[in-house]
Parts: sequence; structure tokens; C-alpha cells
Amino acid sequence: MLTQKDIKQDPEVDAFIRRAGLNLEAMGYTEHGFRHVGLVSNIAHNVLDRLGYSARSAELAGIAGYLHDIGNVVSRDHHGQSSALMVMSILSRMGMDPGEVALVMAAVGNHEEEYGHPVNEVSAAVILADKSDVHRTRVRKKDVATMDIHDRVSYAAQRSFLDVDAEKRVITLTLTIDTSICPVMEYFEIFLSRMTMCRRAASVLGCEFKLEINGACLL
Repeated sequence: MLTQKDIKQDPEVDAFIRRAGLNLEAMGYTEHGFRHVGLVSNIAHNVLDRLGYSARSAELAGIAGYLHDIGNVVSRDHHGQSSALMVMSILSRMGMDPGEVALVMAAVGNHEEEYGHPVNEVSAAVILADKSDVHRTRVRKKDVATMDIHDRVSYAAQRSFLDVDAEKRVITLTLTIDTSICPVMEYFEIFLSRMTMCRRAASVLGCEFKLEINGACLL
């Protein structure tokens, strides 16, 4: 069966992710290259693993997490759909079972808050992993004065961690934000739709979603 290792060693996947990251850098977006997709892959896998899902489900979540942004090589707009179609071609070429391909496609195509839905456990894990990657290392600009609100919120995030409490069935995104750079209200201003999506994703996994910022539980 196809594994995360197989995907990461594929030359086509490597080339597309590399170029996708460069495309978004040219557009001024935060980092969407190997660091981001690698982290999303690991977190998505761990979410299902810690909640007691099968090893294969966790592996598929890791694969979907690694491939979720590959469509940025085409365009930023509707990149979830582009990614899903590219994933179908890549995974089919590599010999993945069609049922598993369909599962990964659904997860990849539904990870954006503008139109996505947590349609299965793999999709839910990818959503939680993707939306929890808020950190200053993703910001390209280093001069706060030149940052827009999205860059400023990300740059203010000194620490982010997605905690999965399998016993209590609670998934908590814990953030440490430098409020001298960005007030907590600005985080909610741009990320409320993402947190709403995380709540729906956690519900699909039979969990409650919580958001903790600077030690205060806000959701």
C-alpha cells in the first residue's frame, strides 16, 4: 500500500510542491512550501492516531495533508479543487486503490474554509492540521510596518500547538500571541471562519474543539 514515504520521494510531487511554494512567495503569501505541508501531514496523521482510528486512516490523513496545497502550482484561486484533481492523477499513477484515492481527494478538495466541509475523518484531520499552522516563521516580511493584517496576526503567533485529548474527546488549539504586535481581536477578525470550520471538523471526529490564547480559553 502507498505510504507517506512513497509520496514524499516522488519526483513529480516534489517538483509541484516546490513550485507551488515559490508561486505563493512571489504573490506575497505566507509560507506554503515543504515546511507547511510536512507539518500538516504530521499533525493530521497524529490526530487520527491519537483518537484511535486505524493506522491506515492515519496514513491517508498524512498523505492528504502532504498533498493538500499542491494545486497552488496552478493558481491560488480554488486551489483546493486543483489539488484534488492533481491528487487523483498522482495517486492513480502510483497505484493507490481507487477507494482510497477518492477519500484523499475529498479531504484535499475540502480543506479551504470558503467552500470546504469535513466530509470524512481524513478530511476533518487535514482541516484541523492546516488551520492550526499559525506561526511567525511562515511570514515572509520582517518589517511589521509593511505587514497586512494576515501577516501581522501570523507574525504575532509565537507558539501554536494542537492538543488532542483522546480520553476527554477534546481538541484544543493553544496559541501564544504577542499582543504588542497584534491584539487578540485581530486574530478573531480574520480567523473566525477557520475556527468555525475546526469546530465542525472536531465534531465529525466526535470531539469538542477549544481555542486557548495566552492562557485564556476563548472557544
